Amino acid sequence: MTLEERLNADLHDAMRANDQTRKLAIRAVKTAVTEAKVSGTEARTLSDADVLAIIGKQVKQRRDSIIEFAKGGRQDLIAQEEAEIAVLEVYLPKQLTEAEIRARAQAVIAELGVSDMKGLGPVMKRLTSELRGIADGQVVNRVVRELLG
Repeated sequence: MTLEERLNADLHDAMRANDQTRKLAIRAVKTAVTEAKVSGTEARTLSDADVLAIIGKQVKQRRDSIIEFAKGGRQDLIAQEEAEIAVLEVYLPKQLTEAEIRARAQAVIAELGVSDMKGLGPVMKRLTSELRGIADGQVVNRVVRELLG
């Protein structure tokens, strides 16, 4: 079963169970998937990796929204976004903890022989390719800057 098929099945289950949060979150992903399929000059099919990237992007958008809602003191909207993130994270691979990211970053820094901020580019390039989908890019960037700074 592809990830897209799983999303469809889970949407049907959410609709049967009248689970509004799951239904909204999955529909948002399905809309983004459809837009990705028809964008450009001709329609295309998406792989599971493409769908995972879309789900990751949806989670990131919700995290950014939470920050903005916190500035405005909108706890009701924060709770809704957090609930949708919990629904979407089920589809994503397990995310690395900050300690695991730090260990990987230290290994790459040692391997590349980088000792200052001048080497940030090569370290980030290597880490982002290795950790794509399993670590938040902002956390990776912050950790690497701490280690090099």
